Amino acid sequence: MGLLAGKTALITGGSRGLGRALVETFAGEGARVAFSYARDDAGASATAATAPGAKAFRVSVLDAPATGVMVADLEQAWGSIDVLVNNAGVSQNLPLALMEEDDWDHVMDVNVKGTFLTSRAVLRGMIRRKRGVVLNIGSLVGTRMMEAPVHYCASKAAIKGLTEGLAKEVARYGIRVLCLAPGLLEDGVGRNLPDYRLADYLKHCSLGRLGGLAEVARCAAFLVSDANGYMSGETVVIDGGM
Repeated sequence: MGLLAGKTALITGGSRGLGRALVETFAGEGARVAFSYARDDAGASATAATAPGAKAFRVSVLDAPATGVMVADLEQAWGSIDVLVNNAGVSQNLPLALMEEDDWDHVMDVNVKGTFLTSRAVLRGMIRRKRGVVLNIGSLVGTRMMEAPVHYCASKAAIKGLTEGLAKEVARYGIRVLCLAPGLLEDGVGRNLPDYRLADYLKHCSLGRLGGLAEVARCAAFLVSDANGYMSGETVVIDGGM
């Protein structure tokens, strides 16, 4: 019996990177899994191959009507969505002085508004059933003062605040809300960092290495499981000891 045996889970941004690792790990822990993605059909097919039986939906987190249809389809097929992981996110390696308004809006929209829209769609069913877990994927830069794109830092700090406020709001319905904040990982935003910034990160990281996608996904599986039933509203940092 896995940590998530008998659970159903929806993971956004599942076509690559951490999203793919989350789909694979959750399925391996016994959950029935669905994931959404915006454009990458080939990546989505690769993710589905790691978790046979996973349901894939080409739905942008900013498309509220399509998100509602996806959630309704899953609730009809499964009866409920027990776990939502808001993983979809974007970043741009731009200094503020060169940033256009559209750049700011794009990162804030995907990372924050997308989390709001997906959570709203899924929470309606969770509230009716008086159970469920929402896990928001934040970032170390949303909790610490670090050199990183300002709009990305702001969006991930917003995710931390959203987690805390929402956890308080829905606790009366037996719903838990958590945030998982990884440091630099083997895949993801760290791939686009200049060498000097990567070296500086590794210099200050106690374990002296980047995090593994599977390591973060296993932590996520525990956080949303019944084994962790007394934690809500918290941001859990997994960064190798910065």
